Amino acid sequence: MKARHITSFVAAAVIAASCSGPKDGTYSLRLLTTNDIHGTFFDSTYVGGNVKKSLYCVKYMVDSVRADAGEENVILLDAGDILQGDNAAYYFNYVDTVTPHVYPRMAKYMEYDAVVLGNHDIETGHAVYDRVARDMKSNKIPFLAGNAIRNDNGKPYFPLYTVIKRHGLKIAILGYDNANIAGWLSERLWSGMKFENLIPLVQKDVDKVIAKEKPHVVIVATHTATGSGDGSQLESQGLDLMKNLRGVDFLVCSHDHRPTVVTSDTLCLINSGSHCRYVGEGKLDVTVRKGKVEKKSVSAHLILTDRYKIDTLMAAKFHDDYVAVKEFTTREVGELKVNLATRDAYKGQCDYLNLIHTLSITCSPAQLSFAAPLTYNGNVKAGTLIYNDLFTIYPFENQLYVIRMTGKEIKDYLEASYDNWINTVSSPSDHVLKIVDRDDPRTGQKSWSFVGRSYNFDSAAGMYYTVDVTKPRGERVVVDSLVGGAPLEPDKTYNVAVTSYRASGGGGLMQAAGVDTGKIEERIVETYPEIRDILYNYLMDMGSIDPAVVGDPARIGSWRFVPEDLAGQALERDMDLLFGRR
Repeated sequence: MKARHITSFVAAAVIAASCSGPKDGTYSLRLLTTNDIHGTFFDSTYVGGNVKKSLYCVKYMVDSVRADAGEENVILLDAGDILQGDNAAYYFNYVDTVTPHVYPRMAKYMEYDAVVLGNHDIETGHAVYDRVARDMKSNKIPFLAGNAIRNDNGKPYFPLYTVIKRHGLKIAILGYDNANIAGWLSERLWSGMKFENLIPLVQKDVDKVIAKEKPHVVIVATHTATGSGDGSQLESQGLDLMKNLRGVDFLVCSHDHRPTVVTSDTLCLINSGSHCRYVGEGKLDVTVRKGKVEKKSVSAHLILTDRYKIDTLMAAKFHDDYVAVKEFTTREVGELKVNLATRDAYKGQCDYLNLIHTLSITCSPAQLSFAAPLTYNGNVKAGTLIYNDLFTIYPFENQLYVIRMTGKEIKDYLEASYDNWINTVSSPSDHVLKIVDRDDPRTGQKSWSFVGRSYNFDSAAGMYYTVDVTKPRGERVVVDSLVGGAPLEPDKTYNVAVTSYRASGGGGLMQAAGVDTGKIEERIVETYPEIRDILYNYLMDMGSIDPAVVGDPARIGSWRFVPEDLAGQALERDMDLLFGRR
């Protein structure tokens, strides 16, 4: 009895000590960050024996820091876009929905202290992210998005923040998704909530959390791009926040895949890029006197990961999950009769976009189609196709919508699209493509690249038209006729197949055409599942992708740049600058 009493007393003393504040002294903490991993859970490309950066090499790097700094001094966060972009994410999102999702299990193994949702996580839909949220909760990992506000009660749909302790120091971590969700994704994917602007919301939340929790350290993790700091972009509010936040030690950003560190005397912004290429590291020294923080100093940098230095125990633990994904994505699905190169779409009509247009325009009641190259420089060789190839052909989980648009809106849409893509030229020495020789913000290497984003370079199918590179915007696109010979009438309404991303306002083309994407539901006449699923079903029905079939002008029409001599020479030179001579 006496022994039990002493044991209980000692246990109570230990608990009391652990609940008390920090002792006087200086503490050195390390904040490690990842973001935009886009499903790079495993270090294999599944075919060809290639090794890629993955959570395995991140775990190796994190453990190296833990060994150096002391495990109790390290905090590990992720700032979102986890559940999309790789075969592994797709498999556990949509194919094997019975096995606990692999990501929460990996996050637990890696000992993440908190994870934030990104826009591509929301894009997976309620069935997926709600399931992952439950798995994260069961693994005791906060899954944060404090600006996702429920419509029914005005409270966050996901947790706003968590508090962890290191050496008695209370560390508050607040998490937020991108504020521009409604500009990209159909409300069907995020029904029951809305996404609020991060400014002034974050500061208000920080003030409330500080008042309630009295933390010694505050970290804000956001799935927003670093941005320019001029307040002009809802999706890129990092520097906007940094200018105005008070009481915060670290601001973690993401979304734009651009590795960045910005520091001030009191606050560091960290964006570790994407795809496990870097781990962000923030260093924080906290001096405590008489139980209160007397001084802080912060710094940050990026750590380059090594694809070949991995946690082999982690690889062994999740090997069965990897095998399941590989078996699914290496199964044969049909034949490809011609090489597909997505970059061919930049210089005119091509087999790759002919395929996407054919898939779209055959979805009743579509009459026309808009589509863009969604992989910057993807290639699929002719021969036997495996499911893995479908991720190169169509990498995103976009649904297909058929919406009503007038002939004038269609024409204005195309004028806006080509203006994203080409210049007005007068000689073959001019650049037809809107490209610039600059430092790539994602790699730090100087090279030629597009000014705009190539996934917004839409062309059309279902009509015959030309694009005159010598004309300005508004005068470039000349529609000769629709397939079947009828004219495109400005005031007549047509059914147009577009992605859910585009219909929701992604890329701004709908807005440029005068379409109110806030009322897009009123224009939708039919919806279809993910476009990759449509491609898979096409292969199951047809058995092959034949350029003569998918490029049939009687079905999809045709288009070309004119005048052909001038445009052809300039385009070939621009393509050489972008990709080198082939």
